[in-house]
This record gives sequence, structure tokens and C-alpha cells, in this order.
Amino acid sequence: MIKTFTFALVHMTVAFTVVYLMTGNWLAGGAVALVEPACNTIAYAMHEKAWARWGRRAIGRDDDAKPGMAASPLGAHG
Repeated sequence: MIKTFTFALVHMTVAFTVVYLMTGNWLAGGAVALVEPACNTIAYAMHEKAWARWGRRAIGRDDDAKPGMAASPLGAHG
């Protein structure tokens, strides 16, 4: 959990710094630092679901995959 929290801080700091350096605007940097990581988190969750579904279909195991377990699209060795 600590690793997740520190990664979120790094992500927000990078987002803020990039936008601030590009615009010189503290408000824009702050807004992006809050909104972009939230949007990215949602996009990542959707990506993981799609990837798991594609992986189960690719190896023909769509019915017997355990809930919450992401199947590797590369099979047992991926």
C-alpha cells in the first residue's frame, strides 16, 4: 500500500511539473495533477479487464477463468 501511495505522489508531482513548466500556471498544474491521475487510473482498470478477457479468449478458457484473476494472453509461459 505504501508503494501505491508513493507512486501516486510521484505521478501527481510529474503531472504538475510538466504542466507548470509548459504553461507557467500553478492552477493548471494543480488541476492536471489531480484530474490526470484519476482518469489514468480508470483507463488502466478498463485496460486490465480488456486484456484479461482477450487473454482468456486467446487460450480458449473464457468460461473457466477465476474471477479477479487476469489470464496471460501469452498462455502459461507468458
